[in-house]
Amino acid sequence: MGFRLVTLNLNGIRSAASKGFIQWAEMAGADCMGVQEIKAQRAEVTGRFEHLGALQGHFHFAQRKGYSGVGVYVRKQPSEVIVGLRNREFDAEGRYVEARFDSARRKLSIISCYFPSGSAGEHRQQAKFRFLDVIYPHLLRLKKQREFILVGDLNIAHREIDLRNWKSNQNNSGFLPEERAWLTKLFDQAGLVDVFRRLNGEPEQYTWWSNRGQARERNVGWRLDYHLATPGVAAKARREAIYLAQRFSDHAPVIVDYDFVL
Repeated sequence: MGFRLVTLNLNGIRSAASKGFIQWAEMAGADCMGVQEIKAQRAEVTGRFEHLGALQGHFHFAQRKGYSGVGVYVRKQPSEVIVGLRNREFDAEGRYVEARFDSARRKLSIISCYFPSGSAGEHRQQAKFRFLDVIYPHLLRLKKQREFILVGDLNIAHREIDLRNWKSNQNNSGFLPEERAWLTKLFDQAGLVDVFRRLNGEPEQYTWWSNRGQARERNVGWRLDYHLATPGVAAKARREAIYLAQRFSDHAPVIVDYDFVL
């Protein structure tokens, strides 16, 4: 027994479904699955994607069609679901959903979160920095109240080991010094844990590849998808994997098995 948590940026739930994602998800043995970039509205999810096998979905949809959106699929009914960060700019973009599992023994949240990408231009990079300024104190407050695991696409590679071509990407969104410093502060000062890296210190552990230049075949990738956890629950992580046998998206699923049950 244990708790299997999966995260995957779908790059469109309908697109991923056409590539076998639903069948895989039903067989993956997950107790919970965070998904990002659904790129669908409620009407397009209803009757089609509310469930993944025995898992029930809870979603935060973007206002704009075909854009962003996150979901968290859970086997056990949450005690509460929090949708959004109470921030007008980013709640309109559908970036945060939190499932709470509270009992006499434990207060635990599983969060699916999609950080903005800054690669579309300077205006989006500034939006990304604003998001980092919003999410940091939010996670700090949450850490004082409860254990949590945040899964999702952070759109930041933390260290040189986390992308193939780090030298040529130091001035590119996703590996900017300010972004990397923000993650370092999250780990070293806020005390959150990069769960995958705690379990796996090997190079070439990538979760995203460009669609150009046969990047995936050549494994020219970035590690952008994370399990971020408070120390108590992070200490219960036992096994990690990046699932590469099938391709549902330009990202790969990140699976971590934890030694607890909800």
